[in-house]
Amino acid sequence: KAKGSSYHKAPRSESIKSLRGTRESLALTDEGNSFGSDSELNGYTSERQTDKYGFIGGAQQYSEQSAEDIPPEVLRQREAKWLDMLNNWDKWMAKRHKKMKLRCQKGIPPSLRGRAWLYLSGGKVKREQHKGKFEELDRQAGDPKWVDVIEKDLHRQFPFHEMFVARGGHGQQDLYRVLKAYTLHRPEEGYCQAQAPIAAVLLMHMPAEDAFWGLVQICEKYLPGYYSVGLEAIQLDGEILFALLKRVSPLAHRHLKKHKLDPILYMTEWFMCAFSRTLPWASVLRVWDMFLCEGVKIIFRVGLVLLKCMLGSQDKLKTCQGQYETMELLKTIDTRYMLEGFLVREVIELPLSERDIEKEHLAQLRRWKETRGELHCKSPPRMHGAKAIMAAEPPNRQDLRQNPTIIVESSLATNKNGEGQEEDKARKKTKEQKNGKKNGTPVAANPEPSDTSTKPSPPLKDTPLQGSNQSLISTEHDTYL
Repeated sequence: KAKGSSYHKAPRSESIKSLRGTRESLALTDEGNSFGSDSELNGYTSERQTDKYGFIGGAQQYSEQSAEDIPPEVLRQREAKWLDMLNNWDKWMAKRHKKMKLRCQKGIPPSLRGRAWLYLSGGKVKREQHKGKFEELDRQAGDPKWVDVIEKDLHRQFPFHEMFVARGGHGQQDLYRVLKAYTLHRPEEGYCQAQAPIAAVLLMHMPAEDAFWGLVQICEKYLPGYYSVGLEAIQLDGEILFALLKRVSPLAHRHLKKHKLDPILYMTEWFMCAFSRTLPWASVLRVWDMFLCEGVKIIFRVGLVLLKCMLGSQDKLKTCQGQYETMELLKTIDTRYMLEGFLVREVIELPLSERDIEKEHLAQLRRWKETRGELHCKSPPRMHGAKAIMAAEPPNRQDLRQNPTIIVESSLATNKNGEGQEEDKARKKTKEQKNGKKNGTPVAANPEPSDTSTKPSPPLKDTPLQGSNQSLISTEHDTYL
């Protein structure tokens, strides 16, 4: 059976069982489902226009209230800055990481978001180091037990997004390819339903191969163990979140403890799907910009902000006097607390560091061993963001190099056999002239011009400015749609 998740009220043992046993859980088919029933999914034939994110309806569709508009001139400036960073990624990561973090907090320009996410996650390096790996996995049939479950889950992923609205459309096909490839890449882990929305978000911004490596990095570096059998890592992080809440909002912590609300009941989808199914889309993108730069602490911060806002005052608690009322409140979070401007500001200002999380992680791990014994699934250590990932596996410059996906033959381009060789000779002669010698004899100050002197020189290597002119045209993957 597929490993899924359940958000209904249940004792711990029952809720954990349902996390692994139900296929329907992450489709949120109860009354809290904002995406509609199966009869509505992928049969959406409305005349309503697609928003700027690709949604044609649903709760995550763009509204002027949910997002902040950036003036075009500011966006162009940010694009130029990001192109410079992408062209000199290793230097920025090593010497100017704080500046990069600030730029991620401001929001990555939409035209470069997919490329930036691939660099931040380390997916770009993985792809270069394992060329042909995705194609190899893509050609394989896949394990029937996972293929069957994946196929049944495809239509549930963002059914109001134009990329996934058509049953069997290119979006669903690519999603299938990515998820199937991951089960072959990690057969011991297989498939977990919460991986589908993660892969779908990546596919909205990049081709299937890049999305695959992005998924690999998120599952193995950012959220290790989240999608393994038993889901022990997500349970452990639930306890960490609850312990940190005591410091952030003692009132909310007391309320949840009083009503014996296990963290697994309200935070599973938040964390396993990285809030991709919870927040307005503008907020999802900003959270992911920060998450892929700074790591899981961003996910913790978002969770803490939402819990504090919903349960952090006596007035709010008057409306939820019991376990059921509290769960209902957390399933229908007030929109004003999820708006891009408010949420991002609160997340940035919340004082929670990697050290705080790791300290609490050790404390909860000791408690886990005392009460439940050793963890059955040994996950690799968690990497707290892009800098930690790059430091753990330093790439060479060739792996970071940006390769154009569209190459246009220009009249300025030279061919190998004719003009190219002549120009090479001309450049060599010029170099020798500067040295002042040729076979021991001084070179004339004004040698006869070669035939190539009248020919235009080849295009210069991209500078950040030149790159900014090309960034929205052909340099590399900008936006996939």
